[in-house]
Amino acid sequence: MIAFIHNVLSRPERAALSFTLVAALALAMAYTAEYVFGLAPCILCLYQRVPYAVVIGLGILGALISRRSPYVTGWMMGGISFSFLINSFIAFYHTGVERHWWRSLFEGCAVPEMEGSITDVLAKIEAAPVVRCDEIPWADPILGLSMANYNVAFCLAASLAAIYSARLIMRRASLQSR
Repeated sequence: MIAFIHNVLSRPERAALSFTLVAALALAMAYTAEYVFGLAPCILCLYQRVPYAVVIGLGILGALISRRSPYVTGWMMGGISFSFLINSFIAFYHTGVERHWWRSLFEGCAVPEMEGSITDVLAKIEAAPVVRCDEIPWADPILGLSMANYNVAFCLAASLAAIYSARLIMRRASLQSR
């Protein structure tokens, strides 16, 4: 199994397509949670989807140019690694908001301030998003971890795998150019 993974990660086209598939599956899971199971995303959940879209774009581009320039695909893998790392940071921030370690800096992630006249308060409540970032809509019943918690671990692992892949691809490209 380890030899298979090493083989996939060291070949530019396979690696790029593999990370594209991983990101597409992660987005499919998020959309399934939203549209099939009715778990509406908060703004931080939506922000976590953006790096996955970037990975898909970089992966497709990397796969397309892999035969002509495996070295550039290696750099694309570095970009994929960075995208997963950014996603992990967003998910960690979201975890902190969910667990009430800190307040969110993003508008709409918490209950609006209840100051002013009753008309002002009602207007703020009506304008507030339906889904708050500081509530956990679903948690694993065994470990009690939220989707954001899992996204931290998943994206960190994917980032490490992508940077390892970039290293393997660059090394192979430099050996082939000699």
